Amino acid sequence: MTQRQSSEDRAAWLADVSRVDVDRPNAARMYDYYLDGNTNLAVDRAAAEELLKTGPWARPYAQANRAFLGRAVRYLTEQGIDQFLDLGSGIPTVGNVHEVAHQLNPAARVAYVDVEPVAVAHARRLLADFDNVSITQADIREPATVLAQPGVAELLDLGRPVAVLAVAILPFVTDDTEVVEVVAGYRSACAPGSYLAISHISPLGVTDEQLAHAYDVMSRTPTPVRWRTEAEIRPLLAGYTLVEPGLVWTPNWRSDHSPSWLSDPADANAFAAVGRLP
Repeated sequence: MTQRQSSEDRAAWLADVSRVDVDRPNAARMYDYYLDGNTNLAVDRAAAEELLKTGPWARPYAQANRAFLGRAVRYLTEQGIDQFLDLGSGIPTVGNVHEVAHQLNPAARVAYVDVEPVAVAHARRLLADFDNVSITQADIREPATVLAQPGVAELLDLGRPVAVLAVAILPFVTDDTEVVEVVAGYRSACAPGSYLAISHISPLGVTDEQLAHAYDVMSRTPTPVRWRTEAEIRPLLAGYTLVEPGLVWTPNWRSDHSPSWLSDPADANAFAAVGRLP
């Protein structure tokens, strides 16, 4: 699974697209566009560009999230974690979890989960030749269902530590009570020594008009979003001991330098953290 596809991969992806509703923009494909991928359609690019008119943070947000994911997976692998549950894995693009983890531990197991049928179909094709990697179509808001799926239950041993990755996915669980319950559902299924890595978009520094416009654009997709403040994100980490540097702006989490495309870490408009289950 790489950022750029061959002409055959592109043709196969377009065949998958032909089986679903393509009249509405899709958040996963918009995210792919912000990452300079090519698994997106004109309707997605139009919505993404409209969002950029008043939300210049959109592309840095996506790029910072992807960079955080890579750093978090490397850190977790260095801590001895060899099992990963990637919730809302989205369109396959550069720096996928198994690619990063396998650089340090080729035996690491990665279970991807996403609800979007085209993303799943495309990932399934690209993952066909990989060992210890699976893709499951399921709604991450239903932890018991997700964990019972063969692609998860038969690959991951929840009796041992596992890393649950919830990067840029929890904003799509818009109800504040439900999102806490969702995270708790995965936490309760994990063994001591497991980890949770999250990132979440935040409205700090965003004007009311910018936020309203972002909500309007995303309401046209099948998956509206809920931005949360730092205080609203912290309850999602309940039960975990945060590793240094705690809950910080996404570009500041264990990064040795500021990315060239970001003048201020706060411009990424997201917080990130990794926590360990005692």
